[in-house]
Amino acid sequence: MSDDCCCHKVASSLTIGGWSLDIPEYCNCAYDVIDRYAAEDPDRVAMIWVNQEGTEKRFTFADFSRLSNQAANMLYARGIRKGDRVFLLLPRIPEWWIFSAALMKLGAISCPAPTLLMPHDIQFRINYGKFKAVIADCAGAEKVDEVKEQCAGLELMISVEGARENWIDYYAEIKAGSYSTEELSCGKVATKAKEPMLLIFTSGTSKNPKLVQHTFDYPYGHLVTGGLWHGLRPGDLHFAVSDTGWGKNVWSNYFGQWMMGATLFIYDIRGKFHAEELFPLLEKYEISSFCAPPTIYRMLVLNDLSKYKFKKLRSCTAAGEPLHAETCRIWREGTGITIREGYGQTETASLIATFADTPQKIGSMGKAAPNWHIELHDDDGVPVPQGEIGRIAVKISDGLRPVGLLDKYVGADDDNASYFINGYYYTGDKAKLDEEGYYWFCGRNDDIIKSSGYRIGPLEVEEVIMRHESVQEVAVVGAPDPVRGVVIKAYIVLKKGYTGSVELVKDIQHFVREETAPYKYPRLIEFVQALPKSFSGKVKREILRKHAENGGELIID
Repeated sequence: MSDDCCCHKVASSLTIGGWSLDIPEYCNCAYDVIDRYAAEDPDRVAMIWVNQEGTEKRFTFADFSRLSNQAANMLYARGIRKGDRVFLLLPRIPEWWIFSAALMKLGAISCPAPTLLMPHDIQFRINYGKFKAVIADCAGAEKVDEVKEQCAGLELMISVEGARENWIDYYAEIKAGSYSTEELSCGKVATKAKEPMLLIFTSGTSKNPKLVQHTFDYPYGHLVTGGLWHGLRPGDLHFAVSDTGWGKNVWSNYFGQWMMGATLFIYDIRGKFHAEELFPLLEKYEISSFCAPPTIYRMLVLNDLSKYKFKKLRSCTAAGEPLHAETCRIWREGTGITIREGYGQTETASLIATFADTPQKIGSMGKAAPNWHIELHDDDGVPVPQGEIGRIAVKISDGLRPVGLLDKYVGADDDNASYFINGYYYTGDKAKLDEEGYYWFCGRNDDIIKSSGYRIGPLEVEEVIMRHESVQEVAVVGAPDPVRGVVIKAYIVLKKGYTGSVELVKDIQHFVREETAPYKYPRLIEFVQALPKSFSGKVKREILRKHAENGGELIID
């Protein structure tokens, strides 16, 4: 890419030592990256797409440039204009990236949504976000049809999988409409860096989700993600296991990876998923960078990793929830690669990570990213001493607001007031900082367990329990106790071949007491078939806390 490209200037000097990210007044990732590659290196492969049946498709940047132009022209002809909000209910198919880029080119605002949403979830989101249009596959369209009469502002519905009553058939439309693939009928739309570009609902594990707004400079914040954390180089093949409705998808399957000149490997999972089906893909396609949630890694390490040869695999990363050290140990022994953690949110880009050129400390999130000024505060906003647990705070005053941080929560004044306080954005998570500048995740603000005068992070207990030979997954919460106020309760999923019993409870408790401070052992243990999780794979601890308090049946779904 030529030197006047915004992302090229930064990517050429990516180091932990420090770099500046100067975003111009006007920017647009679809023009700056996709169209630029299409013009200067049209044969560069942008995506290899494979489904569970083995069907394969390849797309160059020139393909995405042309297809997004065509889609943008169709959307414009159907009334989509700059600032309009469009709901994307699409699985891992190329059309997701085509329409996302098309909407950027029009200056419209896209909102990706998980395909697992139920009709009432879709109704809430469309109405809350005031979406003018929805683009969906057949399965998504069926759900929208159930609630569309209750979505008063919805004017346009586009199907990417054939004709439906009251829906525009995308492929029939572009075939009949003769929409140009080479230029935009409305001309190149100018988009300012601070104008809204992207809306994403948070996972909403305990109440209705918040709606995060990002602006047109947000993609450039992910140069840290693709360049420093994933450590990508031009020509790398990057495979990230992420549903298109998660914020993680734009983290790991889009902006930063394409800016670094890497090729995306997209595996379209629709049917029943078995983690071991990923191994042949890693081998056959010679993946060089692999990123997955810790849940997936926990499934993978149950297999014999020595059976597989990953010739070009160089980088393995994980994010979304804490990665237990035991999982990391088994993966490293089987592959020779240490999984590097990254920390961030739907609201941010990568703000803390073990970067590709940073020495690793197993169990640590890593160090603060360049341009992210991180502090740990107590409940009064005062910095805590080194080694103590504090709330993760991002400084945004004095011109230090980092590129990649959300613009605001939409329609949520109370949330904006709660998370943006006195020149800081508070992530809602807690951590500790060691003497070498490494951060150690301690849990959400309401995850910290206070028992008999001790403050205990659930992760530090889970790490020990995970080392027991019988344990596949574990989540720890506080449970009410008449004497101690709160005691530690562990919900444990056992490995195959193990059965829950009083004897096993005692053995796990004894194991934990031998491995860590006595006050950290779980006085209560319950064996479960699965842990309740959000769409993005995070454990729903609030469900476990309520169960620990009230008893009854544990509802997973």
